Order: sequence, then C-alpha cells, then structure tokens
Amino acid sequence: MYILEVPLRVLVTKTKWFSLNLNQYRNTHFQVLNKSKVAFKLLIREQVDVLPKFSQVKLTLTLFPKTQRKCDLDNVLSIVTKYTQDVLVTSGKLWDDDYTCIPELNFRFGEVDKLNPRVVIQIEDF
Repeated sequence: MYILEVPLRVLVTKTKWFSLNLNQYRNTHFQVLNKSKVAFKLLIREQVDVLPKFSQVKLTLTLFPKTQRKCDLDNVLSIVTKYTQDVLVTSGKLWDDDYTCIPELNFRFGEVDKLNPRVVIQIEDF
C-alpha cells in the first residue's frame, strides 16, 4: 500500500487560492481550473515520482477537514480524486483512469485536523 497526502486547496496565483471542491470547480473559469491542476501536480509530484507503475489500483480517500462544519464527502473528494487520477496517468503510473485501471474507489471521513487539513489517499494494488 502507498500513501499520498494532498492539501484541500492550492495556490493558483501569488494571492489566489483554489479550494478543491465541486462547488468552486463548477463555478471557476477554465483557465483557473487548468492552473489549479498544474499547482496540484507540482505539490504532489515528489510523492508520485516514487510510486511504481500500476496496472490496477484501489483508491481510498480519507478527508481530514479543518473544522467540524458538516460537508459532503463527494463535494471535496470528487475533485481531489479527479486531479489525483490525472496526475497518476500523466506521470505514467497508471495506463488510464477508467474502471479497468481503477475498479474500486472509496471515500471516508477521518477526523477534524485544525493544524493539517488534508486528504490521505491510499493506493493499493488490485
């Protein structure tokens, strides 16, 4: 099993943050979305570079939010999943991000972590 830790937001300009959630994603200009994907890839590049190549994986994403405010797991984890899968494919770790390469995907709630809000991604050979 391999573990990635990813942030809940990325810096897209010198002063503008992009929160990795579906609400912001659907209301954001495509150029900002592209910048957010590039920023995300740069943030997790070192973690991904050490991974082996996979043929099939099971992904389990666990959300550790900053506050106790209730949130929809899909809202946050759907975008993190999309970005992570895209990084795995573009870095050559997975052939594709369809169901033949990722036949199982799980979302979980961890606990509130005020000091280090994040998503922990477990990657397991399938």
